[in-house]
Amino acid sequence: MSESLNPTRDDFAAMLEESFERNSAEEGSVVKGTIVGIENDLAIIDVGLKTEGRVALKEFSTPGHPANLSVGDEVEVFLDRIENAMGEAVLSREKARREEAWVRLEKAYEATERVEGQIFGRVKGGFTVDLDGAVAFLPGSQVDIRPVRDVGPLLNIPQPFQILKMDKRRGNIVVSRRAVLEETRAEQRQELIENLKEGDVRDGVVKNITDYGAFVDLGGLDGLLHVTDISWRRVNDPREVLSIGQTVKVQVIKVNPDTQRISLGMKQLEADPWEGVEAKYPVGTRFTGRVTNITDYGAFVELEAGVEGLVHVSEMSWTKKNVHPGKIVSTSQEVEVMVLEVDPAKRRISLGLKQCMDNPWAAFAERYPSGTQIEGEIKNITEFGLFIGLDGDVDGMVHLSDLDWNRAGEDAIQDYQKGQVVKAVVLDVDTEKERISLGIKQLDGDPFEAAAGELRKGATVTCTVAAIHENGIDVTVGEEGMTAFIRRGDLARDRGDQRPDRFAVGDKVDARITNIDKASRRLSLSVKALEIAEEKQAVAQYGSSDSGASLGDILGAALKEKQGGGDE
Repeated sequence: MSESLNPTRDDFAAMLEESFERNSAEEGSVVKGTIVGIENDLAIIDVGLKTEGRVALKEFSTPGHPANLSVGDEVEVFLDRIENAMGEAVLSREKARREEAWVRLEKAYEATERVEGQIFGRVKGGFTVDLDGAVAFLPGSQVDIRPVRDVGPLLNIPQPFQILKMDKRRGNIVVSRRAVLEETRAEQRQELIENLKEGDVRDGVVKNITDYGAFVDLGGLDGLLHVTDISWRRVNDPREVLSIGQTVKVQVIKVNPDTQRISLGMKQLEADPWEGVEAKYPVGTRFTGRVTNITDYGAFVELEAGVEGLVHVSEMSWTKKNVHPGKIVSTSQEVEVMVLEVDPAKRRISLGLKQCMDNPWAAFAERYPSGTQIEGEIKNITEFGLFIGLDGDVDGMVHLSDLDWNRAGEDAIQDYQKGQVVKAVVLDVDTEKERISLGIKQLDGDPFEAAAGELRKGATVTCTVAAIHENGIDVTVGEEGMTAFIRRGDLARDRGDQRPDRFAVGDKVDARITNIDKASRRLSLSVKALEIAEEKQAVAQYGSSDSGASLGDILGAALKEKQGGGDE
């Protein structure tokens, strides 16, 4: 008994060493303890080291779940340290939970498994999440697939998260709720797309609207409802007929399993208005429609809901050729049009606006037949003539060749100015080509025709030399001053006398008329032809082939008689 009641120094040393070994093994780890008392919001816990520690009751609570402990309950706590060999233990339930959570979370992170947690607070850039003891950061961009305005309904609700990043040394954990939603959504999308077939009719909710259409949620999978498939009639802006959150009935037009793209349509659930369109709109008939759209190349006119035709810019007006369609018609205007062509296969109808109005060219031809004298203002002067404004908002053209009988058109056009009012004669009206030919010189009679009426082919005329050229001479004939040109080869019978320079302006020359062309207003003359004719006449009168007289004798006798006759 004395040995047990009076331990030696060696006994004390062994006991102290045992105590240190046990303490060093337990400190810094999670240990089990028993609650032996609850005082002033503190739980007194025996951790089996013949010492006790105190832990605040709030450390045993979780967001939305207060602590509910009783004496005798067994709990796990973190043994931080023991103040001294016989002192009180420093315990922490929060650290114990964190240690347990980190072990569990690291396993889940390595296995890319989801973990459960609760959003319980807001911090800069995001939110805090309790992962059953460990606090994680949830970035604002990772809360949901789409931006969330109010996160209130998500607070303190157990829900799955995906761990994006872990750093135990710094105590950082980053999680994502969005990744879980996207994964779940992808699973739903895959399941939905496998069961989706072209032609299926589904109810969907409009999630987003753009200029080119709307995205419709079919229950975890979005499909595109293109603007052209919303209605048979033209829809310029999808927002005019759809709104976000609206429930619509759509038909699946196309499904691409590889890209998971779905094309939807609403108009396909209605009757196609293009069925039997040829019978409803025969070519040549007139209808009243509404202008729905105006482009640079024409205007679209709605004949009925879903059936539009194009009035090409060339079919809008008889006279306004280079005018933008917007200056002829306006959007929503009611217009009368004529059906020009129908192509059901291409779903195209060609319409005409001008065909419902009088053709001003035909009206002008009926009112002003060829030969009628008119009056108008010169609208434009070009290198090939004058354009004159006429009744019916049409123009007629006076070609250079129809300005003057005797002068070149380039010279005659100098007498006219833009805005000048002139008289002219209608020469021709081509309604198909929409052309009106006018003449100013035709107001007076053709002087050539008057002069030519007194002349005949083969007659001899006396001309006056007007101009001398290398290849011939210009001459005037008669009192009317009819002009003609004698070619170099026709100036004399003998080649040596065919030089134009042997003539002078003002000389009188006798010549024979070889041709009169009234269509081209051309008179052909020849001195050579006259000399040959006179020679033939002399031979016939003064000699014969068997008389033995020379040609010189014959011509000499004829000349002597001509001179004698002249003296007489």
